[in-house]
Amino acid sequence: MAREKLAQDVLEAALKERPDWKMTDDGKAIERRFVFRNFSEAFAFMTRVALKAEKMDHHPEWSNVYKTVDIRLTTHDAGGLTELDFVLARRIDAIFGG
Repeated sequence: MAREKLAQDVLEAALKERPDWKMTDDGKAIERRFVFRNFSEAFAFMTRVALKAEKMDHHPEWSNVYKTVDIRLTTHDAGGLTELDFVLARRIDAIFGG
């Protein structure tokens, strides 16, 4: 998968496919908040995401407070968003949804 920064038109199209993810103010990352019924569900979700991210060698920035998980995706070595970020976002959405 490409670790090259996405062109603006490709970036805009990718964002339309992931409407629950929002661009950060600096335009270098996307982020989303996930809310669960309790801490155990949030932690289980993070574990599943961690396994996918490790296989991709692409790791999220995230935080967890009780039943809420905030995730921020960016490709640091590209200085912004790449295909990897949107592939991981899609996989995260699939974990959350099913």
